[in-house]
Amino acid sequence: MFTGLIREMANVVSLKNNFLTLKAKYNPKIGDSIAVNGACLTVVRYTSDTFTVELSPESQKILAMENYRGQVHIEPAMMMGDRFEGHIVQGHVDCLGTIKSIKNNGNSTDFIISLPNEYSKYIIPKGSVTIDGVSLTVNEVLKDSFRLTIIPHTVENTLFKTYKIGTKVNLETDMFARYIYNMFKGQKDSGLTWDKVDGIMASY
Repeated sequence: MFTGLIREMANVVSLKNNFLTLKAKYNPKIGDSIAVNGACLTVVRYTSDTFTVELSPESQKILAMENYRGQVHIEPAMMMGDRFEGHIVQGHVDCLGTIKSIKNNGNSTDFIISLPNEYSKYIIPKGSVTIDGVSLTVNEVLKDSFRLTIIPHTVENTLFKTYKIGTKVNLETDMFARYIYNMFKGQKDSGLTWDKVDGIMASY
């Protein structure tokens, strides 16, 4: 379990075969789970200033592998008793999103991100979405995309400052939206709408 709050930017040392080696201030142990650009990966070895995670062939098919170079976002898994901030993030990337539009508004930047149609049902107004491990609030849901409004601090301290139109990103949809949709998908006459779901989630 993660929060979608990036601990630090790690530097990619190498990506060979299934192994990604990173240099960071954070010092994990063998077997630790760590989200790298939003994907939960397992530490398989480490040195005094680097650690290596393994990427399965399945993971490499799903993830935006072109972003695993230069710098990447990292976040260690939460420990029992940690202060809970951000959103609930599993580190399970659903699909790739594509940056369609970037608009600087002065004190914020709007990013419009498209995604495959089969995942759009999990994007809900004011729900959460995780982009390369950064958990954010959805400001507007469009036909085949959604809009995020991001403050300068987040842009400057994450990979968002490097994104361009056409950039592919790892995308994890709202966990609660997935669960609720699958619970009620066979009940067309249940009367449940995303507005009602939003009200239910706001009560917790």
